[in-house]
Amino acid sequence: MSSPAQERRSGVQLLSAALLLLFSLSGCSSMDVIMPGSIDALNGTTVKITCTFTSCYKMDPIKFVMNWTYQETLNDTEEMIMMYHKKRGMVPLRSDRFGDRVKFAGNPDKNDMSITLSNVQIEDEGHYNCNVINPPDRIHGHNGLQLNVVSELPPPRDSTIAVAIGASVGGALALLILSMVVVKCLRRHQKQELISEEKMEEEGKLEAEGVAEEGIKHKHSLPEDL
Repeated sequence: MSSPAQERRSGVQLLSAALLLLFSLSGCSSMDVIMPGSIDALNGTTVKITCTFTSCYKMDPIKFVMNWTYQETLNDTEEMIMMYHKKRGMVPLRSDRFGDRVKFAGNPDKNDMSITLSNVQIEDEGHYNCNVINPPDRIHGHNGLQLNVVSELPPPRDSTIAVAIGASVGGALALLILSMVVVKCLRRHQKQELISEEKMEEEGKLEAEGVAEEGIKHKHSLPEDL
């Protein structure tokens, strides 16, 4: 019979298991802000800086808080370049650096808070931060990426060499497998021939013994001379 302490421990374990099952079925644990680590932008073009978030709660326009900030380096003070307003939605903040080149390009209903930066300049290089608060979620979401401005984008990789190497390796592997199959078949054929020869030899011995026994019987069956 279990003691009261054991019963209490069992009750706590069952409650913990039930809560864990509930959280796993809900598919939500905490807020997560999703951004790439870094992106390259061609000088003079428009680049999209993506930011999406996941939360256990649906976005409440009255309580939702969000802003974008910029840092030339991670050691510099953050400069706010866009913020969420409960009545006006996402509002760009004019700055000497960006002017009116920052635009909202996301969809709050889909938890997408992405922005675009037009006419990208070398001076726009730096760290862009996406900060999200979605009450009653207690987690303050934050993430950032490094924007690199280049004068020309790197050429696409030539996959011809990779394809050729892959084809060569695949061909060699196929040849190896085929060789193993042929060797296995030859060995099996040789084994079958050996078994057939041994069987024929055994049958020959048995036949010879049978003939000898038949001769002895025939000899004993002859009548003796009177």
